[in-house]
Amino acid sequence: MGWTAPNYPKAQVDWAGSRITSGPHSLADFEKALGIVNNWRSAHSFPLNTFQVGLRGRAKTVDKECLVAQRIKRLSSIISKLKRFSTMKLSQMQDVGGCRAVVSDCAKAYAVHRAYKKSRLKHRLVREDDYIATPKASGYRSIHLVYRYFSDHKTTYNNLQVELQLRSQLQHSWATAVETVGTFLEQSLKASQGTPAWLRFFSLMGSVMAIREKTPSVPGTPTSLGELVKNLRRLDTELDVRAKLKAYGQAINQIEQDVGDARYYLLDLSPSKETVTITGFGARELEEATSTYLEVEKALSGPGSEAVLVSVDSLSSLRAAYPNYFLDTNYFLKIVTETLS
Repeated sequence: MGWTAPNYPKAQVDWAGSRITSGPHSLADFEKALGIVNNWRSAHSFPLNTFQVGLRGRAKTVDKECLVAQRIKRLSSIISKLKRFSTMKLSQMQDVGGCRAVVSDCAKAYAVHRAYKKSRLKHRLVREDDYIATPKASGYRSIHLVYRYFSDHKTTYNNLQVELQLRSQLQHSWATAVETVGTFLEQSLKASQGTPAWLRFFSLMGSVMAIREKTPSVPGTPTSLGELVKNLRRLDTELDVRAKLKAYGQAINQIEQDVGDARYYLLDLSPSKETVTITGFGARELEEATSTYLEVEKALSGPGSEAVLVSVDSLSSLRAAYPNYFLDTNYFLKIVTETLS
């Protein structure tokens, strides 16, 4: 397989990151910047694959039914993050390449975490955030580990960063529901931006799930399940939450193109057309996949349209790993219904 190598110094990468988030500028300048950004994120595919293989081995040992997936960050997400954090440079962004393991419960997420702490990886752990022990105010909970890739033999990719996420099934359902609702509302709820009532609903649901998992509650929310339910019922009535979640899950048709024995999947979500198009690429077609990814992103139109290039075990596990691209909130809806009942 021909892996993409980083072809530009960090100064040029940072220039390109600045250029795609600012304007006005010439079309030629913008296209040049896009090319540099695409090369930079594509270059993370090799170290990302290395970490994904290691994560799969450790997670499968703990939970044979776990889901392990990897993705290269969307161009829209890169732009949004650079705008939110004005002092951040693209070369410093820690999650351009990301992989996650979704295990059945919190105990297993911590077991995978311990396996990494005990390992003798040559890669350097540069950041560790336990959002289960200390949840974000948004309600987000997970364990994040950020590594700098290091190899004595494949030095081309040394110091590129990859982020690992360890989640329980409940935490995964919460995170994907936030993205799904944000897609329909055309709001970045994931980044705590949008309708206050929806943001409050998700922070309260984060605490409900924390109580179920016997972990610390979300800051700024009631610690009593009774109070949480009382607040959630009010918001359910105000926002028509359950009806909307049910409708979202029925609003999408799946179109498959050349899937076969694919290793990589390009997901192209168009809520306005009520479709998600899945294009498969073989293990030796990564260069074509990343090139197509950029072209699809450039052609995105319509509210909530998104594209992402991911890798999972099989097509059958794709929906479970990335339910937000299928607008699938069924598991989260089940938890909401149980809570309000």
